[in-house]
Amino acid sequence: MYDLVIRNASITHPDGTTAAGDVACQNGRIAKIDSMISAVGREHIDAAGRLLIPGVIDPQVHFREPGATDKEDLASGSRAAVRGGVTSFLEMPNCNPPTTDQEQLDWKLARAASSCAANFGFFIGATCDNLEALNSVRPACGIKIFMGSSTGDLLVDKQEHLERIFGNGERLIAVHAEDETRIQDRTRALLKEGETADYALHSRIRDPQTALIATERALALSEKYGRRLHILHLSTSEEVERLRRHKPDQVTCEVIPNHLFLNTDDYAQLGSRVQMNPPIRNPANASGLWSGLHQGIIDIIATDHAPHTLGEKSQPYPNSPAGMPGVETSLPLMLTAMQAGQCTLAQVQQWMCSGPARVYGIKNKGQLAEGFDADLALVDIETTWPVRDNEVFSRAAWSPYAGRELTGWPNYTIVGGQVVFDNGQIRPGVFGKALEFARSD
Repeated sequence: MYDLVIRNASITHPDGTTAAGDVACQNGRIAKIDSMISAVGREHIDAAGRLLIPGVIDPQVHFREPGATDKEDLASGSRAAVRGGVTSFLEMPNCNPPTTDQEQLDWKLARAASSCAANFGFFIGATCDNLEALNSVRPACGIKIFMGSSTGDLLVDKQEHLERIFGNGERLIAVHAEDETRIQDRTRALLKEGETADYALHSRIRDPQTALIATERALALSEKYGRRLHILHLSTSEEVERLRRHKPDQVTCEVIPNHLFLNTDDYAQLGSRVQMNPPIRNPANASGLWSGLHQGIIDIIATDHAPHTLGEKSQPYPNSPAGMPGVETSLPLMLTAMQAGQCTLAQVQQWMCSGPARVYGIKNKGQLAEGFDADLALVDIETTWPVRDNEVFSRAAWSPYAGRELTGWPNYTIVGGQVVFDNGQIRPGVFGKALEFARSD
């Protein structure tokens, strides 16, 4: 007897083709895929022809625990994740206290094991003086460097500190690439001290050159030391063009839906709800990012899910915090784009499932194949449903996409062969596991 049998599904293949059939799960893994499985299971799902895909891996989220659980915590963030078909996540270190040593990493791992509805992994945060911890903590998916200031206090922007981190160790380095000197200079030039301004000024202060300078700097360090580098939330067509000219083999990068589907015109209606770091760009910018995805210059999609309360967001600029929720809308946004002809099913799987597993060396994830972990999403691509603030699972309880009609919402999300999201409800008592990394150093 299998633990779970999914019948009458439209089963996706990596090349984007589909086949009608059944999938059986046993002991947390995909045990069998066939046109028909006659064996019984402890639980059955009739997929009714809906699309069955590998669970999404979101490799950049901020779940705010410890220190800011009024915005989100590991439990609420993971529930939002599985609502959106995300079965695994990698969480960032800029909480309070930050994840900068083994003690804080162990705390997060224990907390996640008892509260997270999805599988989990964690970054170790770089400071100016924790080099030993960066290379010794276990397990960590990578080192996070904030080259420009953002939420938290993990800024590392001095060349000598960056050289020391890039020049010692082999663990993957992921960078928030914005140039701190340019941010501060442009803030002084464009915003008088003590005054407030329109939220749109945020995109002018942190202009495309701010991102390009830092990306160039990180690329130079990666090439100098041969260090594995991942550029987080690449946001500008200028950066895509730079990588088109030369992208070293040890370098990967990502884009987030916010930079594909939002732009500076949205400030007029949404104000600080669309304020984030790096900021949204002009309407023409997204075409360069899409081109980067299609040409393989950009490797994967993440969300940079970074919730704040609407009360905080309602403060005047620059007191309003940067960041917005996104983990539960990323898959529907991309499947809606697929339906509109902007990408293919094969590309969605590559960018959101197998790609993140490859980039971070995550074992046994990201594919709908026998022997792989049974992390799956059964989605409806025939029906559209609007994003509504009152239906958001994130503790933030709002979305910048409220009002948009999206398709591809999951009916079921399965983690480790167990149903965790079931037609709008989270099943209690189902927890994810710590991710295993084939390449942890």
